[in-house]
Amino acid sequence: MAWMFDQQPNVACITSKKVITGAPVLVATHYEDDHSWAFLDGAEFDPVNAMVVAMSTVLELHPELHELAPMVQPGWSASRVGIGHPWEVQRDHWEPDDA
Repeated sequence: MAWMFDQQPNVACITSKKVITGAPVLVATHYEDDHSWAFLDGAEFDPVNAMVVAMSTVLELHPELHELAPMVQPGWSASRVGIGHPWEVQRDHWEPDDA
């Protein structure tokens, strides 16, 4: 499968131990500031379970995520309720750090 993401396969992304051990990715965020990605399971984010891995690691475990590359522009996220459900893409509205 051709690599269509704006980051190379060996570029780091944020994920969780659950995603690496097989939980489905239900939220994908494409950060506007540095174009990095996060692939999460939709549970409340706990930094204790956070992992930084190569994007290719997540995409090899969850190949259906390749469909997100053209859909999710920097500053946008996609979410779904489960595998096989459609992705909903929405613009991110982050609060400033000093808010």
